Amino acid sequence: MFHFDAPPPLSLYIHLPWCVRKCPYCDFNSHEARAEIPEDAYVDALLRDLETELPHAWGRSVRTIFLGGGTPSLFSPEAIARLLTGVRARLPVAPDAEITLEANPGTIDTERFRGFRAAGVNRLSIGVQSFAPEKLKALGRIHDSEQALGAAVAARAAGFDNFNLDLMYGLPEQTLEQARADIRTAIALAPTHLSAYQLTLEPNTLFHAHPPKLPDNDDTWAMQQALEQELATHGFQQYETSAYAQSGRQCRHNLNYWRFGDYLGIGAGAHGKLSGPDGITRRWKLKQPKDYLAHAGTARALGGETQLTPPDAAFEFMLNALRLTDGFDSALFGARTGLALSALQPALAAAQHKGLLSVDDDRIGPTDLGRRFLNDVQLLFLPATPDTRSESRY
Repeated sequence: MFHFDAPPPLSLYIHLPWCVRKCPYCDFNSHEARAEIPEDAYVDALLRDLETELPHAWGRSVRTIFLGGGTPSLFSPEAIARLLTGVRARLPVAPDAEITLEANPGTIDTERFRGFRAAGVNRLSIGVQSFAPEKLKALGRIHDSEQALGAAVAARAAGFDNFNLDLMYGLPEQTLEQARADIRTAIALAPTHLSAYQLTLEPNTLFHAHPPKLPDNDDTWAMQQALEQELATHGFQQYETSAYAQSGRQCRHNLNYWRFGDYLGIGAGAHGKLSGPDGITRRWKLKQPKDYLAHAGTARALGGETQLTPPDAAFEFMLNALRLTDGFDSALFGARTGLALSALQPALAAAQHKGLLSVDDDRIGPTDLGRRFLNDVQLLFLPATPDTRSESRY
């Protein structure tokens, strides 16, 4: 059923779940630190957790590591150093591995960044979101505009020549000019990578329960077009729906996700995906930090596990790979799913007929129309059920 000539590339995701304050739009597994973070105990738990994952990764080396949250920059550089040293002692890590740490501008300074650099982190992802004071306040961010500006300066001063700035657009009562001002300010700070996300109201968030006034669809589309133009003018290539990079600075960790690579997941609520002779398995850990700390390193730390069926694996591959602006080599589908490309043919033909996909012998990718209506393209590959057989709209 599944046949892999070689295992996909392997990454490691490490979840550090605490933050200073939960943002009203955030639906990630993050928890307000109401007391001192038990960082030593948590690092110990992460390393125990990693040891339970090792049998699933024998003989494979990790090519990228991503420390996400939460707010990983709340952890001390000493804790991050002990964690990464422990990872390397247990698992082969490629000499040129990309190691990214997410940081909040309200929790860092140059010396702290220098400490993370000395610990082995070689890439930063800084959650700026906006440079406008009133927008930062509306988003519930803990940092101000001066800290947002200072974060990039501090990253450079600490020796980071590769860092991302996260921005959002379509913010409460945001105008086109305000969105354009944010992107221009970000570009002036000379990051190597920019992520630009449209604010969406996710279930189980404060914004979903109490929606703010957001720009309409036409306005947010104009914002997206404006930021794409600004970024292209300054040498940033859009390589994924929300990701833009200078040449050679694409996020290798996220590319592994979008190309349906494998990854281990350690930490509270962390997810992993592994491929093998028996198929593709997804595993996730207990979500609550207290429960995770109590059981990490034992079977009870596993929150759940599922085996993908061939139709599910095909859909998940397309769900990820179609986010890539230039699409993917057609051979990648078989290499990452262990399935024949023929499994996609009916949906590929339908998408091509609608003008949503470009399909040839070597490459498959979304057209300009397909990128604009990406959700509809992805739904064409959803395994048929009584609720998903109707025509999608675009």
